[in-house]
Formats: sequence, C-alpha cells, structure tokens
Amino acid sequence: MPTDRYTRWRLVLGKAADDGLCQFAGCKGGGLLSGDLANLDQALGFIYGGDEGQQDDTSKKRSAGLGSSAPRLAKWLGDIRGYFNKDVVAVIQKDAIERKGLKQLLFEPETLAQVTPSIDLVGTLLSLKNMIPDSAKEAARQIVRAVVEEILKRLRGQLEQAVRGSLDRSRHSPIRSLPNMDWQRTIRRNLKNYDRTREILIPDNFHFFARQHRRRQWNVIVCMDQSGSMADSVVYGGVMGAILASIPALETHVVVFDTEVVDLTEKCHDPVDLLFGVQLGGGTDINRAVAYCQEFVHDPRKTLFILITDLYEGGNARELVRRMEEMTAAGVRAICLLALSDSGVPAYDENLAGKCGAAGVPCFACTPALLPPLLEGALKGQDLHTLAERCGVKPT
Repeated sequence: MPTDRYTRWRLVLGKAADDGLCQFAGCKGGGLLSGDLANLDQALGFIYGGDEGQQDDTSKKRSAGLGSSAPRLAKWLGDIRGYFNKDVVAVIQKDAIERKGLKQLLFEPETLAQVTPSIDLVGTLLSLKNMIPDSAKEAARQIVRAVVEEILKRLRGQLEQAVRGSLDRSRHSPIRSLPNMDWQRTIRRNLKNYDRTREILIPDNFHFFARQHRRRQWNVIVCMDQSGSMADSVVYGGVMGAILASIPALETHVVVFDTEVVDLTEKCHDPVDLLFGVQLGGGTDINRAVAYCQEFVHDPRKTLFILITDLYEGGNARELVRRMEEMTAAGVRAICLLALSDSGVPAYDENLAGKCGAAGVPCFACTPALLPPLLEGALKGQDLHTLAERCGVKPT
C-alpha cells in the first residue's frame, strides 16, 4: 500500500487529524484514506482511536455493540491479522483486552479460533479459565497448546542437553551401545586412520561411556508464584517443569502457590494440563510454599530448588529467610528467579531479595534462552552469581 507523507501522518495521528491534513494535501473530500488503508485505520481506531475523553465514551459504546456480536469481533480479528505480522497482532490483542475490556475475545469459540496465540494471551486465559464457557474451553486449550508447543521447541533440546552435560560422563565402559558413544574420544584416538584421499575417518576402535540410565540422580523442585503479575513466568516455568519431569535422571516436583499451595507434579506429563491447574491471582505466602517444598528434600547435596517469585511476601518474611538459610546450609542449591520471561526487568521486593542473596540464594531475572546454562551451572555446582553475570544477568 503506497503512501505519501500526509497519508503516513494521518495514520499516525488518527481520524482527528483528517481535516487539517486534507487542507495541506488538497483533498477533494472523502478524507485521505481509502480502500485497504481505510480498513486498516478503522481496525486500529477501534483500540487506539479518539482522544482520552472520547475514547472512554467510544469504548463503552463499541464494547457494548461488539459484546453481543461474535461475528463482528471475529471480522475485526481477521482484519488485523491480514494487515500485521503475528507479533504485532499479539500486542494489539493484548491492548484490546486491557484497554477496551474485550473479555468476549475469550468467551466465544468463533472469536478464539481467530485469535493469534501468545504468552500474554495464555496468561489472560489462565486467569479467566473459570469464567470461560464450556463451548469455548476446547478452543482455549488449543491456544494454550500452540504456545506450549512453541516453547517446547525452543527449550526442550537445550534443557535436556544442559542436564546431560551436568551429569557424570567421565566413566567409560566396554559395553558397546550407540547412545553411549564417546564421539570425541573415538575421533581423537582414530585420527591416525584418516584417509585423505577419500576424506573419511576409518576407526579401528570405539569408546563408550558407562551406561547413563541411572534414575533419579538429582532432585529438582520448581516452586512458582501464581499471582497475576507472574503470568509469563508461570507459563515458561510450567513448561520447564514438564520438560525436566520427562528426564529419567531427575526427580522433579512442580508446586504453585498463592496463599495456598498446590502440588502439580502429577500433571507434569502434559504441560497443558499442568498450566490449567494454575489459578493466577490472589495473595502470596512464599514461606508456606517453601515449607511444603522442604518435605521433598531427601538428599540436600543432590537437590536443586528453583523459586520463581517477585518476593512480595504476604506471609512471614523473616521465617522465609530462615528457611532459605537452612536449605543452603544443608547443601541445597537454590535459585530465585524474579522473572522467567522476555519482558525485561521485573518489579520485585529489593529488600527481601537482598536478604535471600545473603542467605546464599542468588536472585535475578532470567530470559528463557539463559535458563539452560543456568540450570547446567547449578547442577555442576558452579558459582551462580558469577555464572549469571557471565550470561549477562545481574544478580541482586
């Protein structure tokens, strides 16, 4: 859609600037926009159009008008998907829900079928899951599953490799098994057999690691704050827990909490079921959740405790710090992730974060991409403060 400078300014400034810009552009009536540009402007104007005073009135009028008409809302969703890529569509959908209160986006299967899956949308779905009618629940699950599968593609291989890389692979065995092949040693010991003419390596001996099927070498406990502000972190954390639970070498527990504690370990076989076991919102009692998780610690020196919370404690903060000190003194390796998302620096209780850091529990925000090296470093016993800084994350 070719545009001149007046048209571009019209798209930026909105409908209120139409008359003024027409005087400069020499319009002969009908405004500066037509065709696809007019449709694009109308789609954006629904969310962003009008000044603040008019916007409130328009919002009420349009929300009431569209609330009872799923086909019209579905058409609007189709329009924005036709004009923008999926990342921009996800932002517009989020604004539609937050600025216009369009909860009906999530209550009709017709409109849910048009929605672009995103982390933000999954967080909203989980917070409203008890309000979604039965007719739309399957469509809602499909959206959550689409986001989960995308995260699985990004994280599964890296997390599994991080765990394998942290376990003891130094022992060798005469038992020949392809999954346990020590490729590096085999290649190095057979370089003398390299055929330069055919450019191939012809090994005369092979080297294998000892079998690595010992189960439950490590105990990993993922404890997640399910307050509303932690929505993105809960989605990523839930998928991470499901991945770790699928690795035989790990005994994995996944626990979520607000003022109550819910153990979702049995749902780890399906990350979608796990996430639908979450109820975003409510208060926060971190101390109670940590006390519950302490029951799973049977070998402290082989236990990794991952606490995902912004540390706004509604319970006993002093007792929480004491518990953290007790765990680390016993040998538990503990991390507090103030956020596990791509959203940037989170809001958190700096005072409590400092006390946890002094207790041996480093606190920092982490993007999903940095999670595998942090996990590997934790299992290997590396200094997590140093490792975090090396990965570009500044601990508190």
